[in-house]
Amino acid sequence: MNEPSSNGTKRLYRPRDGRVVAGVCAGLAAYFGVDPTLVRLAFALVTVFGGLGVLIYLCAWVVIPEEGGDGSIAETFVNKRRS
Repeated sequence: MNEPSSNGTKRLYRPRDGRVVAGVCAGLAAYFGVDPTLVRLAFALVTVFGGLGVLIYLCAWVVIPEEGGDGSIAETFVNKRRS
């Protein structure tokens, strides 16, 4: 899922497979080598007990690029504003 890039480093992205909402949890799980259910559970716990889980998820959705895409949502927005 998150194969090393040409220079040998891992890349974090939102995969198209294994998504429930936007692929943030699946991407983080693949990057760190853990089960996506654990990442989803962590987001749920942070949401229930701290209230920041949804905000963190939305920020990650904007910043983490989609698999096979040109970049993140934030990069796309910035590039459109510049042109």
